[in-house]
Amino acid sequence: MKFNPNQVTFAQGAVRVEGVVRKRGIDLSKKIMTSRDPDAKRLTAALPVTNVPHGFTKHQLPFVLQDSQLFITHAPAGAKVGEHSHDEGDGIRFIAQGSVTYNGVELTEGDWMYIPKGVPYNITIGDRGATMCYCYCCCCAGLEDVRDWIVDPAINK
Repeated sequence: MKFNPNQVTFAQGAVRVEGVVRKRGIDLSKKIMTSRDPDAKRLTAALPVTNVPHGFTKHQLPFVLQDSQLFITHAPAGAKVGEHSHDEGDGIRFIAQGSVTYNGVELTEGDWMYIPKGVPYNITIGDRGATMCYCYCCCCAGLEDVRDWIVDPAINK
């Protein structure tokens, strides 16, 4: 099956994140949170993303910025992400560990790539795998990921 990051809207992804945070009774407006905070670990564990290319694991971070949703992805060595686009909004991908190749150029730790809305691209993961952080003005979660948070007959069949 071809990877499709355009299954749900930005708004649906935001509802999911806000629902998970609210259900756990955490007020993110009152404190600074880090990835090492026990609440952050519980929230992140509750926000897996199943809509990923083969071999990838991904989770959504437990907050929504004004126009962005954030994700962290781990990919195995040699994995390929076929051509796709993010049709609802722009994005940026930061390479935290390992490498990816885009258009014949290897991007390694500390590199980034800006992805304009609707522009198709593909990537190949390098020999050490990759850990990447995404900041998208869209939501890359899948229908299965938002099913519990969205009241929509088309999703909740």
